[in-house]
Amino acid sequence: SRWAEGNAARLPELAADLVRLKVDLIVARSSIYVRAAKEATSSIPIVFPIHNDPIGTGQVASLARAGGNITGLATLQTDIYPKALELLSLAVPAAKRIAVLWSPDNPTHTPGLKALDEAGRTLGVKLQAVGARTGTDLEGAFSAMARARAQAVLVLASPAFFAERQRVVELAMTHRLPTMFGLKEAVEAGGLMSYGADYGDLFRRSAIYVDKILRGAKPGELPVEQASKFELVINIKTATALGLKIPQSLLGRADQVIE
Repeated sequence: SRWAEGNAARLPELAADLVRLKVDLIVARSSIYVRAAKEATSSIPIVFPIHNDPIGTGQVASLARAGGNITGLATLQTDIYPKALELLSLAVPAAKRIAVLWSPDNPTHTPGLKALDEAGRTLGVKLQAVGARTGTDLEGAFSAMARARAQAVLVLASPAFFAERQRVVELAMTHRLPTMFGLKEAVEAGGLMSYGADYGDLFRRSAIYVDKILRGAKPGELPVEQASKFELVINIKTATALGLKIPQSLLGRADQVIE
C-alpha cells in the first residue's frame, strides 16, 4: 500500500515504486492516481474503484470496452456535478453567484467545469471557478471567493480536498458560504450538503474486477461499470448556523439528515 497523504506531487514516485516491486495488479482509487499508474506502466493491470470521467481523460477507450491495461468503475461527473449544483440551488435559492473549488492537478476537473458551465446557464446562476492544489492554497481560494461576492460553493471531488475537508468547512463557515461536497464525510465534518456515488459500494464492486483479472481476465476487455447508488446528505445544524431553512421537499429526498 502506498499513500500520497494528499500530495499529488508524490504520486509518480509511488507508482514507479509499485512497478519496481513487480506487483500483479494496481488498484488506483481515482483519476489522479490512475494517471500516475498509467505513466508508470502499460502492462500491469490497473483497476480504479472510482473515476469521475475515464473517457474524457482518455484513460479508457470506452465504457463498453476499456482497452489497454485499465478498467474499473465510473461515477460520471458530467451527470453528478450538474445535479449537485441543482440541489445546492434548491437549498439556497438566493445564491446566484456560486464558486466552484477545483484542482488543476485533477484530470477530471476540467471536463467537470465544462459540464457545470452548461448547467449554470440553465439554472441562471453565475459560476466562479477557483483553483487550489494543496491545503496551503485554500485560504487564498476562499479570499478570492469573498472578493467575488460568492454566495455558496461547490467543492469538486479531489483527494487533496478530502484530506483537508475540515479546513475547507472551517473556511466556508468563516465566510458564511453554504457548501456542496461530493462526499458525506465532509458533511459529517460540518459541511452543508453532499451528493455523490456511494463509494463503499464502488470499492466492494471493484474487488470483483480484481478477482476476475487475477483469474486471467484481460482488463481491456472488461467494461467500465457505472455507479448505481447515490447519496444526498444534509447537515441541519450547519444550515441553522448559516441562517438557512432547507425546503422540506429537499429534506424528504435526503438519504441522511445530520442533526
